[in-house]
Amino acid sequence: MSTPTITSLAFLTPGNFADDDPYTGLEETLQLFEYGERLGFDGAWIRQRHLEHGVGSAAVFLAAAGQRTERIELGTAVIPIGYENPFRLAEDLALADVLSRGRLQVGFSTGMPHADLLGDLVHDGDWRGFDLSYGRIARVLDNLRGDYLGGPATVIHSPGNVQRPRLQPHNPGLVQRIWYGGGSLRSARWAAEHGLSLLSGNIVTGEGTDDFTTAQLKLLAEYRRTISPGTAARVALGRVVVPFDSADAAGRARYRAYAAGRHERTLAPQGPKRTLFAPDVVGTAEQILEQLTADPVLAQVSELRLELPYEFHREEYEQILHDVQRLIAPELGWRPASVAAQETAVR
Repeated sequence: MSTPTITSLAFLTPGNFADDDPYTGLEETLQLFEYGERLGFDGAWIRQRHLEHGVGSAAVFLAAAGQRTERIELGTAVIPIGYENPFRLAEDLALADVLSRGRLQVGFSTGMPHADLLGDLVHDGDWRGFDLSYGRIARVLDNLRGDYLGGPATVIHSPGNVQRPRLQPHNPGLVQRIWYGGGSLRSARWAAEHGLSLLSGNIVTGEGTDDFTTAQLKLLAEYRRTISPGTAARVALGRVVVPFDSADAAGRARYRAYAAGRHERTLAPQGPKRTLFAPDVVGTAEQILEQLTADPVLAQVSELRLELPYEFHREEYEQILHDVQRLIAPELGWRPASVAAQETAVR
């Protein structure tokens, strides 16, 4: 079995906030992005969540994060495409990317969480007949490419300017930084066929197997078999990793209880789609390294994304990132992105 070698380290945070005080939680999430950059993390990602205590518009949040950070990649995993207008979303993402000087990494998924509550609010007409799946993502990609609208002679007039119409700001580099959050063989094939990078986390579909690791290895193999040689696409693996080396006794108990409450779902396929869940990786750095170095899926990738638990507090998130940066990631071959990060680590 080969040893994992991680060259890119990122984290994904849920962006929690309290119902009666959303500002504080969102501000603390922005501060977490700043903290991750100081530690030398390569990427900071936000979940997009609707009707929950989380970020409902990743583009808006990442535009703010772009003004608070300078180097770190800014990602979202994932935008459920069923609620989005492909042109307007492309405009928002292009603008946020320009403001961040080209640091956005945009992940998509199909599906519509809470569709029974939101579908009629988001869409006019019978949305059940709309293409809310892969085709809608393809339309976002087409818009990001910035082809001119109308014929060669079509122009629009604005004060002081006459120009051919296309999505603005024209930012063709962003279309090369689009990801798909794939959990099935079909989704992995579609992402590869369209040259998208692949996000694979702790949830996959059990197709022909009840074993999570077997299913995820098959998914990665299908993606790599399908993608065209020479395509500049990336593969990132997500894992819930919670070290408690520098946590206090209450924190350690909380982490153990969190993992224990989620363990049963990992024992068998869940629901009609046979969803398989990976166990959370919780313990001391030594225990976590033992599990990660034995993970055959991690050995297949060079990018690791820490999926931070829901409903934890900022200081707990910072402690997790600190322990991973100091005690775990270097043992997997990763190095901080800056000298400043190394100085932070030894304080």
